[in-house]
Amino acid sequence: MKFIETKDAPKAIGPYSQAIEANGFVYTSGQIALMPDGSMETRSVEHQTHQVMKNLFYVLEAAGAHFNDVIKTTIYLTDMNDFETVNHVYSHYFGTHKPARSTIAVRTLPKNALVEIDCIALAGADYTF
Repeated sequence: MKFIETKDAPKAIGPYSQAIEANGFVYTSGQIALMPDGSMETRSVEHQTHQVMKNLFYVLEAAGAHFNDVIKTTIYLTDMNDFETVNHVYSHYFGTHKPARSTIAVRTLPKNALVEIDCIALAGADYTF
C-alpha cells in the first residue's frame, strides 16, 4: 500500500490521505472545491466542479494515473438540479472515456461544498487484467 500526496491539490482536511494505491488500483478520497492553498471556490456549482476535477487530476497524476485510467467515480450533489451542469463539466475532463459512475444526493458536504467526487483508477497505464 502506498499513500499518495501532492502539493498541487489541497491537503486532506481530516485524518485521511488524498489517495491510496493498493493492489494495482488508486482510490482517491472525495475532492471538494478546495484550492491547493486551502481556500474554497464558492462561485457556482460549475466553478466548483472544475476545481474538483482539477484536484482529482493532480491526485491521479501523483499516483501515475490519468482520467483515462479511471474505472469508477462517485459524485455527491447537494442539489440534484445541478446534475446537468456537473455532467457538462465532468464530460469535458473525461471526453469519450466513460467510467462507471454513481451520483448520490446528499444533505450537506464538508465546507458547504455543492459537489464532491471520488474515483477508483488503474495504477499506471501498463496495468492490465
